[in-house]
Amino acid sequence: MKETWKYVGVGLGIGVLSGLLGVGGGIFLVPILTSYFAVDQHLAHGTSLAVVIPTAIMGATVYSFHGTMDIPLAAQLAVGGVIGAAIGARVMKKIPAAQLKRMFGVMLILVGIRMVFS
Repeated sequence: MKETWKYVGVGLGIGVLSGLLGVGGGIFLVPILTSYFAVDQHLAHGTSLAVVIPTAIMGATVYSFHGTMDIPLAAQLAVGGVIGAAIGARVMKKIPAAQLKRMFGVMLILVGIRMVFS
């Protein structure tokens, strides 16, 4: 039971950060799952994607109510995103966990640098 509350608390924090910053929870959730909860890298990625679905739906709904979402653009991006996620998930299974972890870390660094200097 105690573990359940830890997960709910982490989910709450991830949800707040996702809604506030407009980013997928995976940016926060994957490192937390792998570091704090010692979840396998591949399992953390898959779990993160499952968590993103309800989180994104709720965040998008609230953003939509406030008029801060482009629904046609979101729909078009979603089509490509669904196809890309299916491809990426298949490729991910072929990548060793250590390499996947490095790739994820590099992606976070590059995105962070881009955000700071844009």
